[in-house]
Amino acid sequence: MPIFRRPSGGGLRLAALALTAFTLQTDDFVIVGVLPSIARGLSVTETAAGQLVTAFSVICAVVAPVAAVATASWPRRRLLAGGMLLFCAANLAVPLATSYPALMALRVLAALAAAVVLPTVFAVTAALAPPGRQGRDLATVMAGLTGAVVAGVPAGTWIGAAFGWQATFVANGLLGVAALAFLLAALPDVAPPPAAGLAERLRPLARPTLLFVLLAAVVAVLGNLLFQTYLGPFLADVAGVDSTGLGWLLLLAGAAGIAGARLSGTLVDRIGPAWTFALAVTVFTTAMACLALSWTLRPAHVALVALPLVVWSAAAWAVPPPVQARALAFAGAQAGPQALALVSSAVYLGASLGAGLGGWLLGVIGSGSLPVAAAACAIAALALFALAGRAAPAPDTVPGRTEAETQRTTI
Repeated sequence: MPIFRRPSGGGLRLAALALTAFTLQTDDFVIVGVLPSIARGLSVTETAAGQLVTAFSVICAVVAPVAAVATASWPRRRLLAGGMLLFCAANLAVPLATSYPALMALRVLAALAAAVVLPTVFAVTAALAPPGRQGRDLATVMAGLTGAVVAGVPAGTWIGAAFGWQATFVANGLLGVAALAFLLAALPDVAPPPAAGLAERLRPLARPTLLFVLLAAVVAVLGNLLFQTYLGPFLADVAGVDSTGLGWLLLLAGAAGIAGARLSGTLVDRIGPAWTFALAVTVFTTAMACLALSWTLRPAHVALVALPLVVWSAAAWAVPPPVQARALAFAGAQAGPQALALVSSAVYLGASLGAGLGGWLLGVIGSGSLPVAAAACAIAALALFALAGRAAPAPDTVPGRTEAETQRTTI
């Protein structure tokens, strides 16, 4: 008897899971758009207000793998519903938070919910995917994360400007209610993997193959975020792009990111995660080389940087699907949720390190060093991803994989 029952309404299920991912990612990033208003409203510095973002990311990185192990035996639908209820309550209660500590406490609760829900969303997506469609289904849900950058954050910023920063969180709480209702309507009862001891659940996570995949994810995200975080200063130096122009370029790049993630999912199913990752890194590195060249030609016309920016975004968002697919393949079905939680932690860790390293490079060397460093990180990530394939165990030692599937995931 299968562990998971596939629903007939697969499109509705994916839409519900993508909306949930969209809601959680918007909640993580939207503070950036209302940060000055929060600082003024609570009489704190913008630096202190910024720690709300840091706390959210750190909690998600630390708690996600622990929660995945602790909740391994919980029914997935119930786990998602409970996490989203906590998330909604934490956001809807924000108007009651009249002090910085109170708001920080609510952000901690929202982060705890996100740390539980987001890895579970991807685990359920992978488990319910029909044969040969796992990569595409993961990419469809991943589009929810990209959409948060394209639409969620700007919409939340506009709501904050029009009705006050508390309204931004209330709106996200209401969006969470809608996502919860959609999940309950579209998602079937999903049983957890068979009961197993803690040591048995953790054993696949100690494989060198999975460690290399996680390191590749950290380095790839680090390289991308050291460039993305300081995209504004880079474009201002290269082409004199102002805030209005930056907004339009980010919108264009975000749309390209959605397309890149979707194409990546299709390629994962057709040519395997290893070759898909290699292709994404090659395109990413080429885009960074073009942007580095444009820096040497400054002042450059904005059209000279627009195309490589679109290509960069598509390639950057093409990275997660093969990372998730390979982590699932190496960990096996039983440890899949825990493996995806570790991937989530790797992403948050890479983002934190990337923002720090990018700031140092910007201050010490200048913005022209950012695309060069990003390309170097991408090449290092590809080497780590290839090492994961070299270190892969024999097919019969990895649950749920055939020899053909194992060969397809190695370069």
